[in-house]
Amino acid sequence: MEHPPSAAAAADPYHTALATFDELLAHAQAAGEPEPTAMTLATVRDGRPHARIVLLKGADTRGFRFFTNYTSAKAADLDANAWAALCFHWKRLRDGVQVRVEGRVEKLPDADSDAYFATRPRGSQLGAWASLQSQPLPDPARFEQRYAQAQAQYAHGPVPRPSHWGGYLVVPDRIEFWYGAQFRLHERHVYARDAAGVWTCGMLYP
Repeated sequence: MEHPPSAAAAADPYHTALATFDELLAHAQAAGEPEPTAMTLATVRDGRPHARIVLLKGADTRGFRFFTNYTSAKAADLDANAWAALCFHWKRLRDGVQVRVEGRVEKLPDADSDAYFATRPRGSQLGAWASLQSQPLPDPARFEQRYAQAQAQYAHGPVPRPSHWGGYLVVPDRIEFWYGAQFRLHERHVYARDAAGVWTCGMLYP
């Protein structure tokens, strides 16, 4: 597997990092990773970290995208502290590959959220209306009732996107590629943006 170039060789470190990510994701998909787009999303509220797995729904020069309920616990975290970290772990690549992304988070435009919501399975669309995500559930029957209500309400047409559901964009200022190796002699390549917006790349000790 080819590794990222050194700082001296990289003419455009940020685009090199994104190209490396795209290549690794394609390798992970080809290698049969069960959920190659699964990523840990870590947030912080009141000094306490929270982490969960979400699915990547796109990455480009703007950043890394995911979608959720805007009234969820993760959304409350991001309202309080608009910084987050992502971590991908692809066990079937080499001796394991991790990609770590850190950056500021912002909501995606409504048009982006509308476009993605329209591609979701109908059951998932209805679930977005039925779920009061992260709130206490008195019993499973209550959720089943809300889901049935959503089915009835939108039985004869498309399901619109709820205003409380949409996307986020993680705008990176740091991307690390961690390549596993025997005896924990790992290779670590880090790309970082400084306060002036200039990206550089280099290596870290394992």
